[in-house]
Amino acid sequence: MSYGDALVLRDATLEFAAPQFTAIAGPNGAGKSTLLGILAGMRPGYAGSCEYDGKEASRWNRRAFAREVCFIPQALRVEFPFTVEQVVLMGRTPYCDGLFETPEDWRAAEEAMAITETLDFRRRDFRSLSGGERQLVILASALAQRPKALLLDEPTAFLDIKHQVAIYRLMRDLSRQGALVIAVTHDLNLAANFADRIVVLHHGRVAADAAPGGVLAPELIRDIFGVASEVRPGFAGKPWILYGE
Repeated sequence: MSYGDALVLRDATLEFAAPQFTAIAGPNGAGKSTLLGILAGMRPGYAGSCEYDGKEASRWNRRAFAREVCFIPQALRVEFPFTVEQVVLMGRTPYCDGLFETPEDWRAAEEAMAITETLDFRRRDFRSLSGGERQLVILASALAQRPKALLLDEPTAFLDIKHQVAIYRLMRDLSRQGALVIAVTHDLNLAANFADRIVVLHHGRVAADAAPGGVLAPELIRDIFGVASEVRPGFAGKPWILYGE
């Protein structure tokens, strides 16, 4: 995949299958968001192929694809005075055939708000929420869509630790319930603690692809990110990175 003369993604041969939570990591400019956009069917013009369920993503009917795959960008602005409940119901758009929500739409929205613990402020103006609360509502909107695959671009950027952990725990739980979850991240420790698999991109290529314990080593962190580190056992024996000077 190129932007003008800049080749940003090359030789990326990957397969993702549910149930699994995969974190995509790498330095700035490594091609992470480009890869996610291609998977979401939103970045045309790439060489090679990107298939979902055996069919090229670009050849899917857009509504049918939206019922299967949900993409959550790094930032989503809502400028109009929608309530939390209304924003969550927007996730049902791929199923809408009329002007009014169906009982199934309301049921899906209720379930999504319950899972994300956003029911308590369902009547509030979305614009009045904190950054962490907004991100949970956007995630609830995605869950109301009931996708089989959930693609997220840095879902915890600018959030406090409590909301970061809550969202990573939720992504892990969704994958355990049968979903395919793929998230771009800069936080290697959160990825190591919650993800089943980490794909590391560097200069547009796949530099590593394995379970966290098979990827996160001081040599790779030094070579890819330019940082000295130690990797020690953390919670439940999962790798935990200590960064040096």
